[in-house]
Amino acid sequence: MKRFILMAGFVSLVFAGCKKTTTASTCTPVEPSTEEPAIVAFNTLKGYTATKLPSGIYYQIVNPGTGAQPTATSNVRAQYVGKLFDGTTFDSNYSLSGASFNLSGVIQGWTIGVPLIKSGGTIRLMIPSKLAYGCSASGSVPANAPLFFEITLLSVF
Repeated sequence: MKRFILMAGFVSLVFAGCKKTTTASTCTPVEPSTEEPAIVAFNTLKGYTATKLPSGIYYQIVNPGTGAQPTATSNVRAQYVGKLFDGTTFDSNYSLSGASFNLSGVIQGWTIGVPLIKSGGTIRLMIPSKLAYGCSASGSVPANAPLFFEITLLSVF
């Protein structure tokens, strides 16, 4: 029973890190076009060949997967790592079972990007801050920070 409670607490913390929160501040959101040079430079530095979506998100499909394809409101299970462009890891879940959540309850960048792959697939997302946490700093993620995620979609249910 203790193990279940500890695991449930851990999973809750993981989801809190991916869910967008709002706080009152004097921060002005940054338009994705303003962050595009930083995203392009990041891709160049890492050697990624990424495609730009109209939203300003850049993505690279590492493996398209072969299973079910999620929608923006699907429940999914995934393994992932989230980093700032300076390489700082702010969130990671590479447990064997991954983390389960609904794509409508996470940052917009995930809601838009994860449905580009199927179950079993892996995608890299470079997300402008407006589609991530925007003006709401979250843990070690500062306000208006574009983010990098590598996500492996384990299942859609």
